[in-house]
Formats: sequence, C-alpha cells, structure tokens
Amino acid sequence: MEIPIRVEDVWKSYGSTAAVSGLNLKVPPKCVYGFLGPNGAGKSTTIRMVLGLQRPDRGTICLFGRPLERERTSLLRRIGSLVESPSLYLHLTGRENLEVHRRLLGVRKRVIDDALATVDLASVADRLVRHYSSGMKQRLGLAQALLGEPELLVLDEPTNELDPAGIHEVRSLVRSLPKRRGVTVFLSSHLLSEVEQVATHLAIISQGRLMFEGTQEELLQRSKQQIIVDVDQPEHAYTLLSRFCRTVACDGTSLKIGPDSGLEPAQINSLLVRAGIAVSRLTAQHPTLEDSFLELTGSPVLGKEYAAR
Repeated sequence: MEIPIRVEDVWKSYGSTAAVSGLNLKVPPKCVYGFLGPNGAGKSTTIRMVLGLQRPDRGTICLFGRPLERERTSLLRRIGSLVESPSLYLHLTGRENLEVHRRLLGVRKRVIDDALATVDLASVADRLVRHYSSGMKQRLGLAQALLGEPELLVLDEPTNELDPAGIHEVRSLVRSLPKRRGVTVFLSSHLLSEVEQVATHLAIISQGRLMFEGTQEELLQRSKQQIIVDVDQPEHAYTLLSRFCRTVACDGTSLKIGPDSGLEPAQINSLLVRAGIAVSRLTAQHPTLEDSFLELTGSPVLGKEYAAR
C-alpha cells in the first residue's frame, strides 16, 4: 500500500534558528500515528510542511508515494486536517456548518450524513452549534475534515482546551477512524497520556531531530526496566545502594533504581537483607511512555534523582 507520509532528510530554518534538522518520518497506512515532541521541537513546522503551507529548505516530502512539491494540489485533495479548534458558525446548525464546507469542497451531499454518523452527531445535527458542548464542537470540526473523504487526516492538538468529557469523546473517535473510515490519522499532541491510549505508532522528535519512530511496544522494549523497592530503612538503603548503582531515587519508603544499575532484582534484595534492611516490596517496572519521552528528549526519567558518587 502507498505510504501516506514520507519525510526524507528535511531541513527548515527561520533565519539562524533551525526548526527541523534532517528529519525522516515514515507513516504506515491506516494507523494512528502519534507525533510527539516538547514545545519548540519542530512539530508545527513539520505539519505546515506536510500540509503544503511551507516549503522545506531541502529534503523531500512525499504523500501517497508522490512528491508534494510537484503534485501539491492533487495530493492535498486527499488530506483532511484539523488544527486545534475548528472554525464554526455558532448561529448555524451542525448540518448547516457542514453544508457551507461541502459547497466549498464541491463534494456530494451524501457525505454530510456519512460524516455526521462517523462522529456520532446525527441526532443533534439540526441543533444550533452555540448549544454544543466543547467536545461536540471538536467532533463537528472532525466531521468537516472528513467531508472530502480523505485518505489521510492530520490533527494538531485536537483535544486542546477540552474538558475530560470532551477529551474522552475525541479520543474514542480518533481511535476508531482507521477501521470505520479506512483513514490514516497523523496526530500531533503534547498530551502523552492521550496519545498513549490511541496511537498504534509513534514518532518522538527533539530540537527538530527524530529520536524514535516505531510502535509503542518497540519503544517500551528499547527502554530497560527500573526496580522499585519498599524498605523500612530508606536512608540506610539509599546509602548502601548508591555504592553499586549510579542512579537511585528516594521517595518516602520507596527507592527507584535506574536501568543503568547492572544489578538484577535478586541481587538488590540480597544486598538489602544482608544489611539488615527489611524489604516489603520489590518489583521490576518498565518505563511508561512519559518516562521514555522524557528520556529521549533529554529530561530526567526518575523525577527526583540522586547521582551516586
């Protein structure tokens, strides 16, 4: 199948500031692709280039296997997008808003009913948008993006400023779109917990460079486990373990031993017990998506850390 988005060695600068530096991305078809990075990492610049709003200084962007620079108009017709909050007419109904957008696109009338059904707004389609909740407005924005029956949907912070109920609504919808509409979703967000629940594939960028690309499972497998241990003498345990482990974090009666310790759980338990320290819990824990994200983008993984000397 055609690769919906392929970014090859793309560079983009604003004056002397490099926003994107040699970026490579490969988005598989019919997936939810989470595009993650801290503020200023180059996410918005990348999205603008993918949508043809800006040109890269060098490098190639291909959509559906075709170069965007040469076939911009025909390729962009195959894309729908929603950047943060949708532009809606509050004095019109949901259906009337979609009708305005449909006429601009020049597509058949039946796509309105299809889009409303997809975002579960058919029952309130004739209600004024000013009476919609924030989640309903965002779903109507997604319906607008789906009117052209796109093969690729680009969403930039689609849950921004939504309340928990609205976030849940949009999350459930985004997760279902590849199966319900056969569409590939390219999702940019700073809400790691939301991306973790919907994305099948991930890319993490930092300072305009790709730090990781693959499935969530591949990301978690590349990160070594950390060990959590609860003891009755945390200060004594911290002093002891610091002799053997480079990274130890202490939080109340719990200690977290970093993945660079080189010690197995059984060895840590044996050290503590021989020193007269009672161990009430010892578990091996793989990092979360947030831990991996912070590690890849240059921030500490364990929260409050102590570097053992």
